[in-house]
Formats: sequence, C-alpha cells, structure tokens
Amino acid sequence: MRLRGGTRDKTDDRPETQGSSGPAVELRGVRRQYGRGAGAVHALAGIDLVLARGTFTAVMGPSGSGKSTFLQCAAGLDRPSAGSVRLGGTEITGMGENQLTELRRSRLGFVFQAFNLLPSLTVEQNVLLPVRLAGQRQDRRRAETLLAQVGLIGKGRRRPGELSGGQQQRVAIARALVTAPDVVFADEPTGALDTGTAAEVLGLLRHAVSGLGATVVMVTHDPAAAAWADRVLFLADGVLAGSLDRASAERITARMAALTSRTGATAGVAA
Repeated sequence: MRLRGGTRDKTDDRPETQGSSGPAVELRGVRRQYGRGAGAVHALAGIDLVLARGTFTAVMGPSGSGKSTFLQCAAGLDRPSAGSVRLGGTEITGMGENQLTELRRSRLGFVFQAFNLLPSLTVEQNVLLPVRLAGQRQDRRRAETLLAQVGLIGKGRRRPGELSGGQQQRVAIARALVTAPDVVFADEPTGALDTGTAAEVLGLLRHAVSGLGATVVMVTHDPAAAAWADRVLFLADGVLAGSLDRASAERITARMAALTSRTGATAGVAA
C-alpha cells in the first residue's frame, strides 16, 4: 500500500471500489429532534441516504450542521426521533439497547479522534477487545495480521502509552477491522494528528476500503481528509445539501466555503 499526503493521487493503481449486493448503510426519513415546542432543536430534518458496500464516504458541513448527530444515528449510538436506519440489511431502529450493543460489538467498527484505547491493555489486547466483548474466540493471528497491515509489526505487546499518537490511531483502525464489520464509522480520526501522520492514517482507511473491501463512513472538518474518500456528502441545517465524487481538496474547500456562506453556519443546531 502506498501512503500519500494531502490529496489523493488520481493516477494510482488501486482497484476501483464497487459496492457488493445490497447497501451497507440506508437511512430513510431520519429525523432527530431534541426538546419540544419553540425551543426544539432539529438536528436532523429528514435524511434519505443509501451507501453501497465497499465505499469510502466523508461527511462534512458547517458547525451545527448535524454531522455528529448523523453519525450517531447511523451507527446506532443515538435513536432517531423518526425514520428508519438499516445497517448491512438489518433494521436497527427498533432494536433494544442490548441488541444494539451486540450489533456494535460484532458488526460495526469505530475510530475516534481520541483513539479510545485502554491503557492497561497491550496493543494486541486492545485490537482483540471487540472480539472478547462479543464473546467470540480471540484469534491472535488475526490481530497480528491486522497490526502488520497497519504498519505495527512487533508492537503487539506494547502498551498504548509507549506509542505515538499516529501509532495509537493505527491500533484503533486495526481494532475497528478485527470483526470484519459491515461498516467502520470514523469521527474526526485525524483531528489530533499532524499533517503527515494524518495522511498515513487516511491512507490506511483508504486501503481498508480498496484492499480489504471495508465500508468507511468518516465525519471530518478537513477538506484534505475528505479528499481521500470516494464521495463527500455535505450537511447543512440537518439536511443533505449536496455531494461531490472523487473531489480534490480544493473543490471540497470551495464547496464548504459556499455552503457556510449560504447557511451562515446556523446556530442552535446540534453539531
């Protein structure tokens, strides 16, 4: 795998990403309201969206556009006030909390800005944690393979505190992939990293899609990060406000500037 900085190289030789049969993520009429009456906040105001398997989608928008609420509802971390969410063909909207917890452990992967590694566990143990929590057999060879794929050969017995920020995020990516999930949700995965390290992490997410067939949905504020995606979705005031396919960071920046100017980065809508 080649890691590239800044924007994606349109001439590289990686395979085109094509979704398998059936969508990975499907939202129909999804709304999320906080509060009631005149003080109600409409964080999502009706989202209809289908994301194919084996694709890399970035989600952007001005502050208060509903990006984080979108990710939380799509990943089963928050319940929509109305509408339907399906992940890997499974309707999750009516699931109980125990069912959602089981689904998140076994069929979803997560990568967060703060890494969220357990400092008392080794790198290998952190990678295998979703498998352990799901009550499945812990395959150390699987962990070793994933650590090798993210460039951490020989680091399995170290603790997170012995690694750099970029290395810790690599561990988080390996952990997100360990269950071969239907979808990997990434929330500002490069927000705490320098530019060079961020490019390496984005290259790993790109490879997870192009080389391993994963589906990645990433919320980001950074046009350079979004440029690694197959498609960029733009949110404004809780609704979809357009998209760009295989766009450069410059095009994404221009679209964001126009969107921010038009919406005025509306205050009061949950980010």
